[in-house]
Amino acid sequence: MAWASGKHALITGGGTGIGAAAARALAREGARVTLLGRRGDLLESVANEICGLALPCDVTDRVVLEQSFAAARAQHGPLDLVILNAGIGDSAPFLRTPRETWNAIIATNLTALFDGAQLALPDLLEGEDKRLVIVASVAGLRGGAYAAPYVASKHGAVGLTKSLALEYTKTRLTVNAVCPAFVDTPMVDDSAARIARVTKRSAEEARASLAALNANGRLVTADEVAHAILYLCHPDARSVTGACVTVDGGTTA
Repeated sequence: MAWASGKHALITGGGTGIGAAAARALAREGARVTLLGRRGDLLESVANEICGLALPCDVTDRVVLEQSFAAARAQHGPLDLVILNAGIGDSAPFLRTPRETWNAIIATNLTALFDGAQLALPDLLEGEDKRLVIVASVAGLRGGAYAAPYVASKHGAVGLTKSLALEYTKTRLTVNAVCPAFVDTPMVDDSAARIARVTKRSAEEARASLAALNANGRLVTADEVAHAILYLCHPDARSVTGACVTVDGGTTA
């Protein structure tokens, strides 16, 4: 029997990139998967592929998020594995960064983690081998020019992970983060498009410039990050908590 058979996995930002890859990986291990995110068509596509549940919602709306968690429980039972992955990014010189951009990034990348963790914890503190995995970034482990709101949000994600891990270390719940470098996802596509517009380079050249920021010179794949998430969710990882697992080709070595 697959190790995740019968477990309910909820993933935010599950329609593309890391979230979708994690959904497929957990479904292959037998989990019942619920996907949350803003783009309903993409969520439905992944959910149909893995026989999962798609619940379109804005993770920055606490009321809507709470309703979505309740709908997930009604369909698949109590939560066992929660992957808080939804995130957005932007890049601009700090003095040209609007407050609205700061607010949007912090709301999605950090406040939604607070809300998601609070809504999940009543389930995660009951039963065996419960897991909370936060998708952070290497940007949460160091500074980064031209991306102050994003970097600040990811530092917050790492801090939240470590704080929750310590608070619940005597329970059967583990709390960990994965910290990838630049990943081949739609978010990187958006970043490459911004670079191309500003520098007049081609999209391919812009993507290559982002890949070059990873120490190994290539973009990380979403499946590679999903593999790290799968490990943190596995029963054998019950003593791993408060960790920030880097998937970065040596970038933070």
